[in-house]
Amino acid sequence: MPVIPTTPDALVDRIVDLVVARPGRVRLVVDGAPATEPDRLADALVDPLRAAGRAALRVPAAGFWRPASIRLEHGHQDALAYLEDWLDEGALAREVLTPLADGGTGRFLPSLWDPVRDRATRAAYEQAPEAAVLVVDGSMLLGRGLPFDLAVHLTVRPATLARRTPPQDAWTLEAFELYEARADPTGVADLVVRVDDPRHPAVAI
Repeated sequence: MPVIPTTPDALVDRIVDLVVARPGRVRLVVDGAPATEPDRLADALVDPLRAAGRAALRVPAAGFWRPASIRLEHGHQDALAYLEDWLDEGALAREVLTPLADGGTGRFLPSLWDPVRDRATRAAYEQAPEAAVLVVDGSMLLGRGLPFDLAVHLTVRPATLARRTPPQDAWTLEAFELYEARADPTGVADLVVRVDDPRHPAVAI
């Protein structure tokens, strides 16, 4: 995969430029294994988007995980369940992505379930402005039919992913192998970024 070296700041600028080139609401996803820190990049986009005149709304996909009784039905280390069952994609689409489509109602729910406390967040519905940018982060979000307008996928070499993944989470590596094979995230994303060295990301061309 040919790549162009960049910097973290230049990467943020590039994504912001892609977003602001689109009128109306934009639903952006930053997808990547936890070791690639998609949440950090998603957070870094908020202020630059607002400086560019766009309201930025942050919604972590983990706020739409299913309850532990469903996620862990097949045990605490089931890779296939991690890929297929942890995310309540129907709720994420219904409560966030569909309302925030350009021309949608704009009334969205920022979170549904707290996976740490394993209980409903009881979050209140919010109203998005017409030109708002939704920034969703999470893992294994592509190839599910979720209606994102722009997709950024963070990737690393398998050896890098294994090294950065904590030993207690090594069982998830199988899920990411399956995800690569099934969803082809590097093929479907609008922007693919190699972050083997987070200080020196590289954009695939």
